[in-house]
Amino acid sequence: MEILLFVLGVIVVAVGIAVSIALHEVGHLVPAKLFGVRVPQYMIGFGPTIWSRRRGETEYGFKAVPLGGYISMIGMYPPAEDGSVRSNRTGMFQQLADEAKAAEAERLQPGDEDRLFYRLPVWKRITIMLGGPLMNLILGTLLIGVVLTMFGTTQATTTVASVNQCVISAAEEQQRAGSAEQQDCEPEDPQAPAYAAGLRPGDVVTSFNGTDLAERDWLKLTGLIRATAGQESTLTFVRDGQEQTTQITPLLTQRPEVDELGLPVRDISGQLKMTEVGFIGMGSQQRFMTLPVTEVPGQVGQQVGAVARVVLDLPARMVAVVNAAFSDAPRDPNGPISVVGVGRLAGEISVHEEIPFQSKVASLISLVGGLNIALFVFNLIPLLPLDGGHVVGALWDGLKRAWATARGRPTPRPADISKALPLTYVVAGLLLVMGVLLIFADIVKPVSLF
Repeated sequence: MEILLFVLGVIVVAVGIAVSIALHEVGHLVPAKLFGVRVPQYMIGFGPTIWSRRRGETEYGFKAVPLGGYISMIGMYPPAEDGSVRSNRTGMFQQLADEAKAAEAERLQPGDEDRLFYRLPVWKRITIMLGGPLMNLILGTLLIGVVLTMFGTTQATTTVASVNQCVISAAEEQQRAGSAEQQDCEPEDPQAPAYAAGLRPGDVVTSFNGTDLAERDWLKLTGLIRATAGQESTLTFVRDGQEQTTQITPLLTQRPEVDELGLPVRDISGQLKMTEVGFIGMGSQQRFMTLPVTEVPGQVGQQVGAVARVVLDLPARMVAVVNAAFSDAPRDPNGPISVVGVGRLAGEISVHEEIPFQSKVASLISLVGGLNIALFVFNLIPLLPLDGGHVVGALWDGLKRAWATARGRPTPRPADISKALPLTYVVAGLLLVMGVLLIFADIVKPVSLF
């Protein structure tokens, strides 16, 4: 039965991924057709075609390797200055560009002259290329919104769950973790500010230094505390229905860095990144709750920011993945994973006995929603063959035209992105290698939720 549930979870997420990819390409397809560009193919996957059907001028189908998708549009590359597909220049890079233009020319049909992608106004080209990532953002927002507003999630609240009597270093915490010493204080340990200020489990913090706090504002509260080390602050809380005020001075101590979602940040070796911040020594009470729809944009924004930081730090993150795969180093649970890793997480969620059925459904939806947010951010990287690279090409073309107009010169030739094909192949190769490494790591040392 466990195997069946595991496979079922994997299938549910796999279908969600396939639908996400298909809708991403729809995001390109619809504006392309609206703007009159001829689209010969709409394909899910890569490699040999396993099924296709032609509707009008477009062939719709599935390829053998379901790791992406594409639409092909006529006129991605402009011809040479003399109108031919071959230039007078020589060299390996120029040969790559000429071969791409020759292949493009072979697809042209009578009547395509006014249906070429490169002839569109800049804003239309950008709209087409941003349509895919925008579709992923919309889908991710809808799925996350469904989970937050209909199913609910476990949220850290401003209700105090625990108060430490003393403050110990993060390193000492790790040494004492899991032992009987964990709750003991040594004579040299400083008294925890929260305990000294009179806070106790069950208190509900309502404001900090004049900043009002709602029940779900635990991350906001911790941010305020971390930023006020050594400063005497006013904290208001409610105990037994009575509002009370106390003075508290956060202690400067080394704690793990956290991202916008409150998750710890790790370095390339998988170790926690530490920073000196304010700390008062109390824990949050967790509560399962739904959120109003007005909270959805903020939650999505936090996820976008978290994924963006992973992308900006991708080389170091990949080094950490390789270190973890080929050594005893821990795997960063907040680092990049492959579709194999996502499928494995889905299977783990499906078979976990302590998770209620409703929470399992919500978790699977969240996985697909989070994946769409990741697709949105990743495709905005300004490198070909990603959508962001095509947007940069269109913007460069627009800049050239605007500069020529400002100087009273004739309209220049369209920007030729075929000249960037060598870089495109390098980026595509790196993405392929990255995908293989992630799949390998997700097999030999997978990220686990439990």
